Amino acid sequence: MRAASATLDLSQAATFNLDEFLGLPSGHPGSYRQFMEHHLFGHLGERRPRVHFLDGTSRDAVAECARYEAAIAEAGGIDLQILGLGTNGHIGFNEPASELPAATHRVTLLDGTRKACAGLFDGDFARVPREALTIGIGTILKADTVILLAAGDGKAASVERMVRGPITPQLPASFLQAHRAVEVYLDRPAASRC
Repeated sequence: MRAASATLDLSQAATFNLDEFLGLPSGHPGSYRQFMEHHLFGHLGERRPRVHFLDGTSRDAVAECARYEAAIAEAGGIDLQILGLGTNGHIGFNEPASELPAATHRVTLLDGTRKACAGLFDGDFARVPREALTIGIGTILKADTVILLAAGDGKAASVERMVRGPITPQLPASFLQAHRAVEVYLDRPAASRC
């Protein structure tokens, strides 16, 4: 990262982190804010973008989500949305459900998602927060371009359903079928069922 950061200038850009665990302070090693600061933004110095994060410690999660949506709208929306794919087909922390909120919202994380995040908490599943804040499906779908990344054979079934299955809130990534400009990057194991 250090060599690449020497030429990367994001000072004219604005970024919006996709999600954050509820209840974690910004400096907690398991927070996504801390992750991004450590792996990207902290290396950029004056070349740092205008960074926006969800506040996981907000006393009013509903107001925090509304604030974030307003900030995204004020910035003119999202030009490029980068997503990972959960083994259960979630994108962001939009978990499979009977319906999916369109805007940024509070979500209860499923155990599989929490287990996948345990690495941020020294492998201790019990320490992974049960709730998070995340940008909603509607806001994701308003992005000009979406890039989805998936790796590993544990993602293969979700990739197959995302591409070939019906659009359903039971597989949130399936909504990407309705987007006009999605690029999907897979390793061989993740693509093995397509």
